[in-house]
Amino acid sequence: MILPIDALKRAANEARGLAMDAVHACSSGHLGLPLGCAEIGAVLFGESLQYDPAEPRWLNRDRFVLSAGHGSMFLYSWLHLAGYTQMGIDQVKNFRVLGSHTPGHPESFETEGVECTTGPLGQGVANAVGIAVSQKMAAARFNTAAHTIFKNHVICLAGDGCLQEGVAAEAASFAGHYKLDNLVLIYDSNDVTLDAMADASQSEDAGKRFESLGWHVQQVDGHDFAAIAAALHKAKTSPGKPHIIIAKTLIGKGIPEVAGTAKAHGEGGAKFIEAARKALGLPEAEHFHVSGETHAFFAAHRAELAKKHAEWKTTFNAWSAANPELSAQLHAAVAGKGVSAAELSAKIPAFAADSKIATRKAGSDVLQPIAAALPLMVSGSADLYGSTLNYISGAKDFTAASFEGRNIRYGIREHAMAAIMNGLAYDGIFHASGATFLVFADYARPSIRIAALSKLPVVYIFTHDSVGVGEDGPTHQPVETVSGLRVIPNLNVIRPADPEETAGAFAAAFSRQHGPTLLALTRQAVPLLAGISVEDRRNGTMKGAYIAQKETGALHTILMASGSELQHVIAAAKQIGEGVRVVSMPSMFLFEQQSAEYRESVLPSSVRRRVAIEAGVRDLWFRYVGLDGVVIGIDRFGLSAPGNVVMEKLGITAQSVLDAVNSLK
Repeated sequence: MILPIDALKRAANEARGLAMDAVHACSSGHLGLPLGCAEIGAVLFGESLQYDPAEPRWLNRDRFVLSAGHGSMFLYSWLHLAGYTQMGIDQVKNFRVLGSHTPGHPESFETEGVECTTGPLGQGVANAVGIAVSQKMAAARFNTAAHTIFKNHVICLAGDGCLQEGVAAEAASFAGHYKLDNLVLIYDSNDVTLDAMADASQSEDAGKRFESLGWHVQQVDGHDFAAIAAALHKAKTSPGKPHIIIAKTLIGKGIPEVAGTAKAHGEGGAKFIEAARKALGLPEAEHFHVSGETHAFFAAHRAELAKKHAEWKTTFNAWSAANPELSAQLHAAVAGKGVSAAELSAKIPAFAADSKIATRKAGSDVLQPIAAALPLMVSGSADLYGSTLNYISGAKDFTAASFEGRNIRYGIREHAMAAIMNGLAYDGIFHASGATFLVFADYARPSIRIAALSKLPVVYIFTHDSVGVGEDGPTHQPVETVSGLRVIPNLNVIRPADPEETAGAFAAAFSRQHGPTLLALTRQAVPLLAGISVEDRRNGTMKGAYIAQKETGALHTILMASGSELQHVIAAAKQIGEGVRVVSMPSMFLFEQQSAEYRESVLPSSVRRRVAIEAGVRDLWFRYVGLDGVVIGIDRFGLSAPGNVVMEKLGITAQSVLDAVNSLK
């Protein structure tokens, strides 16, 4: 391998200059990684990565993930030098400025060439694992003996902060077990964290740790172009295991006053940049400098990359002609063409009128026709398929020997599961869903939040949704969890009341294209609602709230609930008699998206006698009952006893609803 060392060195120093000038201009940002990893960036974007700036979403590109997202100027500088059209020099100059494509941390929906929204440390490592899973699945499903259209790698750059986070450890273990040999992790090992030298908080041997997890391990000088290139080549050509390249670097390299210290991590070196720029050979009078030689080098490199892309297109077109059904399936997935909620609902058989089953069991029944309708949907579980019941019947497990499997066994790794699901969604081919108990949403919450921020269409099938869990006690009984999740912007939380609402909930979840959905399902059996059609229940669920039982006579009282508590307001309404409306509200999120006219038709503002009940904290329901109404809930932790006993002890009963109505004026 003959490397253009002079060109790479020039580009590395000019990338350093771009980072220093950008951080100095806004007096904010992190210089340490962009300066310390400049040689790595030069080799990646100038030699090793398979990409085409003219088509940032080329299917067979290598995916580069910057897990250490605080070092965003590393990525922005190299996207600019590589020739991504959106990343013009004005964007670099507007780093962290309102409305730019260069926010403080990279955001996938904001900037071409950014594969993942990596804010919280460690997310990118797990996201990269998810993308690697997606690409293994895609290769297994779409490659044929005659045509290989998926053959690429996922390269992730991470630092000490990323690897100290638990989510990265979970994801690394998962990747090793499943032998994801298309994954390359570059560890920027500079012996520094934000507050201090790294030995203040860690003393492990990272190489031995990853070796024990089933990874190939290499260690290189992170400033040696040839060594970096050789390590990447070896990683790309050594099958059987994922790869970690431990790159020993000098954080803040180029600013001697802070290089190698914790001060280099942030903008501490910005005040020294003029002398640093001069030492790097950058012109004193020109900030944001990129030489003609560097522009010419990357122009020539782009031409080579475009040639390889064109060769792939020839193969892809031949594959498409030979495999029209697979081609249509892949094109629809990449274009984001989903199936509507109404279409999915139509594929789900109605439940028997006398059904009394848990909504988790109803969800299992509903999942099967949805999986048949959505062949690129995958369903995973954090070691709980036997309880969450979301296994796709007749589909294989995803294993190192069978990457085409649609059931992913994540092990007891809830956070990694959610972050890996994000990676699958970022890649844009497969529709990811995963399951655990609702109370463990707290283990997954950072990834759920990023999914909502990044508008990722992932589905969480979370069961055991209330104190109805029973004997496992308060540690496993979510009381604040549903409300805590509802407040995350762009997260649709649906808590269905019966099997038909569950059908509507699943149809809404798997048809959504611009954000995540969380399905909160019961462990305990619930009765099928009577007196309202299957279509009205499903369609009402898709609207977030609907009239489950219309009043007779003049309306004077509205009773509302979600999930398993709906049965209690129906029972109470029967005892009260005329003038009482029952409203089911499985999704506050969807209800708020309806027109003002629809919301008024369900909850007329003139009727202020309102009672709501839910087996959880009360606060959010006051939005719908107002100051004149009553909310029955659980503002404490649960109890260890059979679920029905706990519900009665904590007042989640029809009698409590009756008492509340009688207390109203």
